[in-house]
Amino acid sequence: MTGLATIRILLVDDHPVVRAGLSGLLSSQPDLEVVGEASNGLEALDLLEKQKPDVILMDLRMPQMDGVSAIRQIRAKFPKVQVLVLTTYDTDSEIVRAVEAGATGYLLKDVPREELFRAVRLCARGEAVLSPPIAARLLGRMRGPAEENLSVRELEVLSLVARGLSNKEIARKLKISEATVKTHLLHTFGKLGVDDRTAAVTVALERGILRLES
Repeated sequence: MTGLATIRILLVDDHPVVRAGLSGLLSSQPDLEVVGEASNGLEALDLLEKQKPDVILMDLRMPQMDGVSAIRQIRAKFPKVQVLVLTTYDTDSEIVRAVEAGATGYLLKDVPREELFRAVRLCARGEAVLSPPIAARLLGRMRGPAEENLSVRELEVLSLVARGLSNKEIARKLKISEATVKTHLLHTFGKLGVDDRTAAVTVALERGILRLES
């Protein structure tokens, strides 16, 4: 193969029609390859060692082992694998539980195809991503001035993002895990009502939450 490096994807959803649709959609992109499918979290864990995916597209409500439980085990056993939640459920509790379990991103199933492709590519690089409706829900959950709601650690992480550091570099500098960096970023996205790190820095600068160093 030449050109772009291929991103290996594992689909985890209990509906075969959904998996088939996603597989066809993702396979239309030259840099995306679906390497396996699972109908629940247990099957996903069994497939991980053999298929070695870069990104898992994970539904939340499934039989035998739900998405949140699977995310926790995947993060513990395969910390380099990124999990992108793709679900119809947008309740506050579902979002927060998935993020706290270690999801790299959270999308709704009605997301436009280009947004899905973009999110998969961002997650493969370890970058946190939220779909705009999810960012809006989290923002609504955390009413009040954003700068008051951002924790000291979230501000620290965001300021390092503004300086151009990657998640791995931020983790090393703050002596925390990359998963923790992503969790802080996802919480920050929700509080600022944005869906990626560039927008978070832009909004934070506009609001005076962050200031450029002279």
